[in-house]
Amino acid sequence: METVRDLSYPALRFFICPYNSRLRILHRSAACGGSGKYDKIFQLQWFLESVVKSGVRYEHIVPGRFLERKNRFVATVEIGGVVETVHVKNTGRCRELLIPNCPVWCVHAPDGGRKTAYDLITAEKNGRLINLDAQAPNKLFHEWAAEGKYLPLPLAIRPEFTHGDSRFDFRLEQADKVRLVEVKGVTLENDGHVSFPDAPTERGVKHLRGLMRVAESGMEAAVVFVIQMEGAKDFSPADQIHPEFGRVLREAAERGVRVEAFDCTVTPDTVRIRAAVPVLL
Repeated sequence: METVRDLSYPALRFFICPYNSRLRILHRSAACGGSGKYDKIFQLQWFLESVVKSGVRYEHIVPGRFLERKNRFVATVEIGGVVETVHVKNTGRCRELLIPNCPVWCVHAPDGGRKTAYDLITAEKNGRLINLDAQAPNKLFHEWAAEGKYLPLPLAIRPEFTHGDSRFDFRLEQADKVRLVEVKGVTLENDGHVSFPDAPTERGVKHLRGLMRVAESGMEAAVVFVIQMEGAKDFSPADQIHPEFGRVLREAAERGVRVEAFDCTVTPDTVRIRAAVPVLL
């Protein structure tokens, strides 16, 4: 889905974000042959959005105590003294996070069509809150980029853009350039140092090779690591887990692919991108 452009009022451009209903398009009625005045409903939306911080917010959050991970998708958590089966919104290993008795937070989602009534969202490790939602990084980046915090307000943001044999998370357009971006979520942490991946990822290697071809074609290319916790000291590839990913990431950087990392402010029920983190290759 592409952004509607309003070049006359760049400071008032907003972007369609399929992940968050708070974001709407602000456009002039003149674009549709009107007088050029803003419709009142869009003025109100712009005002409300301008005072609300971006990020992902979870409703109906409840605390719990992690007990056991049954498989990639399911775990048991004690919630309110009752042992519940919960859905884990991250298929990564998360072995250093999901350890018995660690504090966790779950979203209560009692839908009759679900096998579980809870989604495990956040875990605490040594006093640090870590968001585990594998869908959050793309949501966060899309909203953050739409607000002009990644690049100066782009003219268009297109999710799920195919180039060659790879599909990348985002295509960002500016007046004089195009950048393709692949987003990766990071939850692996050791004494403040974070790394990716937490398990071998051939798909991740394929994306890096695709980004190299993008850079060779003349477009800009970037891999953005969204660190789902606050206060990371630095980011580096997890060579001990997947040596090939680290090798290809360094090759990609040498061939013009931007390698960037940003941490997040995390609470039990919210997460939002905060600041850049040094990348060590």
